[in-house]
Amino acid sequence: MRNVGARAFTTSAAALTAAVTFAATAQATTATTVVEKVPYAMDSSNQAAWWTPAATYKGNGEYTYFALNEPGTTETTHRPAVARRAPDGTWSRLPLLKGDGTRAEFTDDNGHNQPSVARDGSGRLHVFTSMHCDTWRYFRSDAAGGSLTDHAGELPDQGAGITYPVLTTAPNGDLYLAARVGCAADQRPGKLYHWDNATATWSVVATFGSALNRAAYPDDLQVDAAGRVHLLYEWSKAPASAFRHQLSYLRYDPATGEFTNHAGAAVTVPTTPDTSDVLQGLTAGEEWSTDNTGYTGPAVQSAKLTLDGSTPKVAFRYRSADSAGDFRVYYAYPSGGGWARQTVYAGGQTAAAIGITWDGTEGKRVYYVTAAGADRVFAATEAGGAWASSSVTPGLTADRLAVRRDADGQDVLYLPDTAHNSLYYARR
Repeated sequence: MRNVGARAFTTSAAALTAAVTFAATAQATTATTVVEKVPYAMDSSNQAAWWTPAATYKGNGEYTYFALNEPGTTETTHRPAVARRAPDGTWSRLPLLKGDGTRAEFTDDNGHNQPSVARDGSGRLHVFTSMHCDTWRYFRSDAAGGSLTDHAGELPDQGAGITYPVLTTAPNGDLYLAARVGCAADQRPGKLYHWDNATATWSVVATFGSALNRAAYPDDLQVDAAGRVHLLYEWSKAPASAFRHQLSYLRYDPATGEFTNHAGAAVTVPTTPDTSDVLQGLTAGEEWSTDNTGYTGPAVQSAKLTLDGSTPKVAFRYRSADSAGDFRVYYAYPSGGGWARQTVYAGGQTAAAIGITWDGTEGKRVYYVTAAGADRVFAATEAGGAWASSSVTPGLTADRLAVRRDADGQDVLYLPDTAHNSLYYARR
């Protein structure tokens, strides 16, 4: 494959395959979804559930940034890049570059070696990518619109094995990053990091979760208007497992340095499965297991977080003893001193990806992907305790998703179609 160097590649919206507009009806509300095919080849390894591959920014219009794996020079490798959509619909591409100016290329590893992206308050893009117990692979632009170059040496915890980096932008332009750090057989902690945008430096906030014979799995994090960080994570038996347990929530206030649960009670970090603020506890037949093929009992597999003001709302997938092996979709929210849960979708097997946003009119919107069917990406809304789902992109064969709420109050969806090596942008 030809070396593209540091240039950004640009394609106008008019040059793309015609955008498709869908009208999807959910209950009494009609949401119009505009879909575009991202004009860059996508590698089939561009699939995960934990990642944060989409970011948005409101400048002179809405900008969107999609981090993706492009095909590598072999069938078993990929080259990460960021596809940038300008307000006029023009797409451009920023490849990730090594120190010698050539493109970064990594081994495929579905569910692990995928990119997460965020934009800081100075316009710099930050990408963490392709780490499964690898040392930091971190690329950043030094100015708005600049090339994405290797800055891995600037992170704390040099030499540690990193997995599952998820990140988000705070209202003041700082960033927060959560990742699993360490690759020991008996314990794999989760850590929270902070990017100070004013000083352009990373630091460790805290180890948020660590316990003997357990591994932490970061799912998502959001920052509210007051600057408090809301973190969502799971636990598995160490060293690792495809099936996790005790989905947990934690809140951090940078102004005080304190960690609390959803009710504001102080929490000591690192948390353990026994001290976490657990949304979904163990149920009948649930076991801690590292058997990724033989274990068929209850488990959590993916979850995402949104905020209604400063109140956390969560969508997650859970397999129970009575779900016939299916991972059903659930919604959880604080209720009194605990968490209430509602079943969003129980009509069949779902894929690992999930998303949630908060809409000023509809309230929560839960996005999920079915394991089969002509239409696979659905949005669910609730009224009076009843959930209704509608296809987001009828006829589109996307099989993974991520979603971000932009400053204009629109949901921006990142939709990979791994069977056809295509990535789609949708806005609704």
